[in-house]
This record gives sequence, C-alpha cells and structure tokens, in this order.
Amino acid sequence: MKISCCWLYAITKYGYPPSLDDTFRVLREMKALGFENVELEGVRRENLMAVYEKRHELKKFCDGEGLKVINFCPVLPASVSLNRKERKESWDLFKRGIEIANLFKCATIQGDSFTPPLKFRGDSPYKESISYGKHFTVEIDPKFKWQRQWDAMVETFKFFTREAKKAKLKFCVEPRVGELLSNTDALLRMMDDVNDDNFGAVLDTAHLNAQKEILALSVEKLGKRIFFVHAADNDGKVNDHVATGRGTVDWDGVFQGLRKHRFSGYVAIDVGMVPDIDAQYRESLEFLKAKAAQYGL
Repeated sequence: MKISCCWLYAITKYGYPPSLDDTFRVLREMKALGFENVELEGVRRENLMAVYEKRHELKKFCDGEGLKVINFCPVLPASVSLNRKERKESWDLFKRGIEIANLFKCATIQGDSFTPPLKFRGDSPYKESISYGKHFTVEIDPKFKWQRQWDAMVETFKFFTREAKKAKLKFCVEPRVGELLSNTDALLRMMDDVNDDNFGAVLDTAHLNAQKEILALSVEKLGKRIFFVHAADNDGKVNDHVATGRGTVDWDGVFQGLRKHRFSGYVAIDVGMVPDIDAQYRESLEFLKAKAAQYGL
C-alpha cells in the first residue's frame, strides 16, 4: 500500500478546476505536505486540453519536485450523455487523457458516472463546484428511460476500459453520492455488463459511508477489483470529506478487508472543503501510515 494526495486538495485551495498556474503551485504544496504520490485531473474540454498542452512541462516539473502522478482523471460529463455524438466527442478527449496518463506512467486512469439527466429543483450535485451535504429534489421527465441511460454508460465504460487496456492502464470508476453510480452494488452491476477485468473500482470511504454502506462488506464485495482507494471520513449522515479518524468510517474493517484481498495499490487522502485543510492532510497521512503498519499493508 502506498499513500497519495487526491486532487480534491487542489480544488479546495484553488477552485474547480484550478488554473494551470495554480496547478504548478499546488503540486509543490503537495510535496511540502510530505507526499511523493499525487493525482492530476483535466476537467471538461478546456481544462483537459490545457493540461494536455502543458503535459511535458508538468512532467518535468513533477520530476524536479520528486513527485509521481499515479492517477489521472479526465472529468468528462458528456461521456454518459444520452446523445451519442456527445459521448463520442468525450471518447476523443479520453484518448488525450490516456496520453497524459502514459506520459506520467500512471497506475490508473479514472472516470465518473456524473449527475443523472433530471430536472433539479434548485441545487444539483457538483454542477459548478464540489460541495457536500445538500438536499436535492427532482422532476422526472416522462420521456426519460433508465435503461437507455444505463446502456449509454455501459457503452462508454466498455470503450474506456478497452482503450485503457491497450495503453496498459487500469480503468476505474468511483461511486459518489448523487451520481448515476452511487453505491457498491451499482458498480458491481456495471462490472457485470462491462465484463472486463480491466474495469475496477475506486473505493471512496467518505461517499460510501454517507450512503450507509457497511464498508468492510463493500471491500469484500469488490475484492481484487478495488484498483484505488480514496480515504476520507464523515459522520455517515452527510458526505463530508474530513480527516481520516474524525468520523464513523470503520477503518479497521476496511484495512482488514484490504489485507485479506492483498491490496497493494494506492490509498489517496481525499479530504476537502474544510478550513484547516493542510492540518487535516497531515493528520490523515499519519493516521493512514499507522493503520498500514498495524495491518501490514
């Protein structure tokens, strides 16, 4: 097990998405916190292409700082669009993401399932920025067909999985509160339909705890299909992402399960939207190091 810093740190400090100038700045700050392994994101076309254009400069910078980018996440909401033309445009952007991931020699490339195409009354999840603890109400369009939405996701995730495999990358998806895939069993069903061992899970402890999942059981269900772990805590009532050990996440159950399935990948600290973010990252880093030592990971 190796510990990494999630891109949520950058988003919390510099907005969504951070500018390219702030991207260089925050990578140095991650190093100063004690991290050698980090994530990187490219959000929608504009930001992803900006990262793509600066990819060699970013790689040189990270090498100089002694940083390894271990996961790249192209954030492409159109990848699950009901419009196939929009989906295919996102596939081209995903290929750019693969180029970035390969340049950095990442272990994984990550996707998301995004917000359902429903009419939200008021706020909707993650529309303009990342925030937690909101209540959502929706209106269902009589023309909306869940099976059509599911089939669109399956088509995209099959494509992403195949392209990642060609590039010798693992492709993984993170269940998140308020998204089309929001829990362990939804992801398991998607795994069945994609039907490729190169498609795996990001086990996000904060989101799954807020979904009232039994986290040790989630680890058991996913087993060796856990490619990556996002580690944060909350009280199980709101999907906050606070320092590990400050909430109700069953860390002993999680680590026992990871040890049972011989997890040897990256556990990334995913704390965000907190006022004392540097202190909470340092606290989480020490907490996870202690747990890893306790369970021999």
